Amino acid sequence: MAKSRSRRLRKKLCVGEFKEVGFDVDLQFPDDTAAEAVDAFFARFFSEVIEPEGLLYGGGETSGFVCVAGRGSVTDAQREAVQAWLAASGALRDFHVGPLVDAWFPTPVVAG
Repeated sequence: MAKSRSRRLRKKLCVGEFKEVGFDVDLQFPDDTAAEAVDAFFARFFSEVIEPEGLLYGGGETSGFVCVAGRGSVTDAQREAVQAWLAASGALRDFHVGPLVDAWFPTPVVAG
């Protein structure tokens, strides 16, 4: 049964039309990767795709979450841009870009 909530409460809870979505990123560097190379990778990652797309990355060297800087949701195009950049970077052994999920209440977002 759907709960009847005021617009103000939906905004405060980030639900309904105020839902914000993002996605998980898992990164695997080759075993022999130096710390300086990891730092250089993240400097390029932030300057070439995260900041230009208006996104934020929160996490560490092996996993993190990508969301929009400020209020709003990540689009499929932004998610695909991050995925394409990671594939083209050549610095990773493997990576996984997860599906769009609710940033506040992580459950997969069903397209449609």
